[in-house]
Amino acid sequence: MVLCQGGEAAAVPAAGGKEPEVPLSREDCVGTGQPCLCPAPGMEAAGAEERRVCGCCSGLSWPRCCKAPAKKKKAACPGLGLFYTVLSAFLFSVASLFLKKIEDVHSVEVSAFRCIFQMAFVLPGLIYYKTGFLGPKGKRIFLFFRGFLGSSAMILLYYAFQVMPLADATVITFSSPVFTSLLAWIFLKEKYSIWDLLFTLFAITGVVLIARPPFLFGSNVTGIEGSYTDHLKGTIAAITSTVSAASTFVILRKVGKSVHYFLSIWYYAVIGLIGCVIALFVMNEWRLPYCGKDRVFLILIGLLGLGGQIFLTKALQIEKAGPVAIMKTMDVVFAFILQILFLNHLPTWWTVGGALCVVASSSGTAIRKWRQSLKKAKQNEI
Repeated sequence: MVLCQGGEAAAVPAAGGKEPEVPLSREDCVGTGQPCLCPAPGMEAAGAEERRVCGCCSGLSWPRCCKAPAKKKKAACPGLGLFYTVLSAFLFSVASLFLKKIEDVHSVEVSAFRCIFQMAFVLPGLIYYKTGFLGPKGKRIFLFFRGFLGSSAMILLYYAFQVMPLADATVITFSSPVFTSLLAWIFLKEKYSIWDLLFTLFAITGVVLIARPPFLFGSNVTGIEGSYTDHLKGTIAAITSTVSAASTFVILRKVGKSVHYFLSIWYYAVIGLIGCVIALFVMNEWRLPYCGKDRVFLILIGLLGLGGQIFLTKALQIEKAGPVAIMKTMDVVFAFILQILFLNHLPTWWTVGGALCVVASSSGTAIRKWRQSLKKAKQNEI
């Protein structure tokens, strides 16, 4: 062996025919000027048991040791994560538009088809990563409630899309980050500041402007689809969906990284499919669509929803959560554009005002959480 220091090698005689034992770690010899053990260039193994090992890299082979030339990492494309977020928002919005175009299929049946597509996607991942189908024993109850609340949020949201304007339902769902902060304060004892309270009030104001209850706006409510009763039912469904989605975020935060992402989606899809099938038989609404166009829309909703989830996941893998949450407000923009172009429904100024309140509230919450995470990261570095 040789003693490496400053890029120069000098032979070290072995005492008593044995190599000196120098218990060094990577931190001991890299960047400190302390000597570390590396093989001399050109030295060959004396026997089958002897390997060329660098002592400063915890037993890694020498070509991969700290003194070997490092491979240049491929530079990430700037803004790629934000582009994935916008693409995800567009796919989700188009899937919602197709849901509005379906005529003879109940929202619960659409949710069932969505769950089937998710199961088909997740099953190979569960087999490949060998996560099992039930998860850790101590986490199964959390996974059950995650699946139940998540699937309930999807069913209620699809119902809201069918009975109220597309933009209105989309805007209400964007109050989810605000409710997440509130529920995390209640159940996880996370900090809830005056800013969080202000953002919550902004979100509630936006929802009220969209719902326009008669006791505040009078009995003559304009700019809605169908009857006001359906509009009110859709609003209640959208709010309940938002609270359920926020609850799933709190549960996932409680579980942390102890459960694989695929397993979480598996519970979501399986419990959602079981619940949808039971509800369809109780309501006697299970039937294949009569129109071939509706069948195509069902397939496209499943594919687009799955694609939206994939691109959103990829965005969160390469970009910070704060910018992704802010860019995801493009959902609202796409919903307004698609509603005007393809549904011939102009939003009222009440809806626009409510959208501004909700988007400002969710964006403010995301920016605040992002700044807190950056501040905590800097403190950990110090």
